[in-house]
Amino acid sequence: MAEFSPVTGRYVTFDVLGDECRVFYLENGEGQPLLCQHTAGCHNHQWRYLLEDEDITSRYRVIAYDLTRHGKSDPPANKKWWKEEYRLTTEWYTAFVTGFCDALELEAPIFAGCSFGGNEALQLALHHPDRFGGVIAIEGADHSPGFFLDWWQHPHANAAQVSASGVWDLMAPQSPDGDRAATWFYYSQGAEAFRGDLYFYSVDHDLRGRLGEIDTTNCPLVMITGEYDYLTPPEKSRHTAEGIEGAVFMEMEKIGHFPMSENYPVFKGYFQQALDTIRQKS
Repeated sequence: MAEFSPVTGRYVTFDVLGDECRVFYLENGEGQPLLCQHTAGCHNHQWRYLLEDEDITSRYRVIAYDLTRHGKSDPPANKKWWKEEYRLTTEWYTAFVTGFCDALELEAPIFAGCSFGGNEALQLALHHPDRFGGVIAIEGADHSPGFFLDWWQHPHANAAQVSASGVWDLMAPQSPDGDRAATWFYYSQGAEAFRGDLYFYSVDHDLRGRLGEIDTTNCPLVMITGEYDYLTPPEKSRHTAEGIEGAVFMEMEKIGHFPMSENYPVFKGYFQQALDTIRQKS
C-alpha cells in the first residue's frame, strides 16, 4: 500500500537585488515558521527527517528551501548567469533570506542554518534582529577561512566526488551508515555552486570584532556544533558565542558537520533544546 508524506512542495518567485529568483521549498506543520537553510552546495533534502517529525511540526511550520542555484531552484531567470562567476556575498544572501520571508509573509520566523547557513544566521542576527523570532547557528562561527579554493572546480578533478568525499570525512563514525551514505549522495549529485557558496563562507563572512554589535534581546541566538566537525570545531563556535552577550552555545556529542541528515535522532535532542531556549527567551 502506498504511503504519502505530509510534506508539500511548491515554487515562489521574488526579486533579490534585481535578480528574478524562482525558488522551490518544502513545508509541513503549523505554528511559528521555522526556516531551514541547507549547507553549501546542497539542497533542502538534508532536512527530510525534521520535515516529517510530528514532535516539531505540531508546533512549528517547518519550511526548507533550495537556495537559488541549488536543488530545484534555478539561477536567476533575468540574467545571463552562465557568463559570470558565481560568488555568494553576504549582501545577496541576506537579501535572499529576508526576501523569501517577505514573499511568504512570514511573521517572526526562527531561522536555522547549518555550516554556511550557520554563518548566515549570525549575519541575520546582526543586521535584521527585528525580522526574526530567533536564530539557530548550526556549525557556525564568526570567521571560517581557507575553503574558497579553485580545485573545487579544477578540470583535473571530479568535483562531485571531491566534495562528497570531503563530506564523508566530516561526519561522525557513530552516525548510521545509511544516513551517512545519503548525506554523501546529496553532494555527489553536483557541485557547480559549491565553490561560489564558499566565497561567502570563507571570504565575505567575517564578523571578527563585530560580535558585540549583535543584540539578542529581541532575537535570541543559539549556537550548536558537533564534536566531529573540523571545519568549525566546537571551540570555534563556543568562542564566537562567548563574544555575543546573551548567546547560548551547546556542543553536540557523537555527531559531525551535517547533523540534521547524518544522525537525526542525536541532532533532534539538541535542536529541541535550542528551540526551547529561544521560546523561553522570547
